Amino acid sequence: MADAKKRCGWCGTDPLYVAYHDEEWGVPERDDDRLFEKLILDGFQAGLSWITILRKRAAFRQAFDDFDAQKIARYTAAKKAALMRNAGIIRSNAKIDATVGNARAYLKLRDGGASFSDYLWQFTDGQTLVNRNRTLSDVQTQSPESVAMSKQLKKDGFKFCGPVICYAFMQATGMINDHVTACFRYDQVGKRTRKAR
Repeated sequence: MADAKKRCGWCGTDPLYVAYHDEEWGVPERDDDRLFEKLILDGFQAGLSWITILRKRAAFRQAFDDFDAQKIARYTAAKKAALMRNAGIIRSNAKIDATVGNARAYLKLRDGGASFSDYLWQFTDGQTLVNRNRTLSDVQTQSPESVAMSKQLKKDGFKFCGPVICYAFMQATGMINDHVTACFRYDQVGKRTRKAR
């Protein structure tokens, strides 16, 4: 029997993409380390489709020590060169260098007593912003909140975190509910949230 659930059209029928849409995308994430991982992966996505990153996510986790920021912050030139030879990930010197720098910036925030979750969720006042998009063409690519987040991240030493990347990150981590209104996940992830401006 065919699955009759209505979904956001971007996930198509690829089982991996459908599972990601149904189980992860838009679910509020508050764990500092998982937020760090997602921000790094969204940076690697720049210029690519998310399904490309999703298919390589296990390889990324292995290559980058399960996104352990303390380990990444100590990566040497030899380690970075080895990553550039790893066909399982996106091989980009700029993105690998940014990942090392972002790990250092993340640790600096943490060592200063900041919760990365609180730091990021401040841009939505700690709540999910709920949009009412009827079609995919209604979904924006950035917002005042993603612009503010991008500026703050860059100020604090992060890279590959422009407003569009931050918006995609906010969608994925449940800071913004951008499931279209006909999608079965719209109401499920929108509970106990507030409506966006």
